[in-house]
Amino acid sequence: MKEILTRTATGLIYIALIITATMYGPLAFLIIFGLILAQAIYEMLRICNKSEKQNFLTTLIDIIGGVSIFVSTFLQLSPNSFNITVNALLTVGSYLLFRAIIQLYDKNHNPIKQLGASAISMLFTTLPFVLMSYLYVIGGNTTLLACFIFIWINDTGAFCVGSMIGKKRLFERISPKKSWEGFFGGMVFNVVAAVIFGIYFKSTFNTLDLYGWVILSIIITVFATWGDLFESMLKRSVGVKDSGNLLPGHGGILDRIDSLLMVVSGAVIFISIYNRI
Repeated sequence: MKEILTRTATGLIYIALIITATMYGPLAFLIIFGLILAQAIYEMLRICNKSEKQNFLTTLIDIIGGVSIFVSTFLQLSPNSFNITVNALLTVGSYLLFRAIIQLYDKNHNPIKQLGASAISMLFTTLPFVLMSYLYVIGGNTTLLACFIFIWINDTGAFCVGSMIGKKRLFERISPKKSWEGFFGGMVFNVVAAVIFGIYFKSTFNTLDLYGWVILSIIITVFATWGDLFESMLKRSVGVKDSGNLLPGHGGILDRIDSLLMVVSGAVIFISIYNRI
């Protein structure tokens, strides 16, 4: 009972932070998601460097570099384009330069493993957060919030349906508990939520029409599942259960945002194409 209460309380705090970040202006967005990104980079590096001790300086450079790229890109975005400006490119270039120089003076770690871990953390944490910034700018805060809501509803639907009738394994090699029944259950829950958005809350969630929301909800179901499976694959490959212990009852930040890291890519691609049709 205590574990359930702890997990529920942590989940509610997390949801409150996400709502605050998406609905209370650019400053709240940058601060909250910047802190989440910093922790996500740390946890990804921890997973990738499981076999050897992390280098404090390279870890710090990766965190500062990732957050700086996220912030500088966000500040340069406009609602009508996704132009990567000189300032954003300078931030990326500066990070790559300092990261390479620091690695030259690290005698105690394998450079290929260290640089590989940095590349994975940038590719699968920082880049999705940059795309999330773009989604926030072009789609508005309610579109980003809708993506989170779809992820949460999908997780709930998949868990409930999978627990009750799940038999056929979805991806047993990586996640033995996931089932096809749970996957389609989450999709049905999401489609119902999309219809509610498109009919009853269309003045609030006005980026897409009813058909757009339904299609997006299906896309999010697929990409959220892939994101969850990808992180599970990384954790399983190094023999860890959770990415961290920051969130009592949930594990680490990555365990909460693993679905998001792929969802934002799918959402940005779909919305960019759909709004031009």
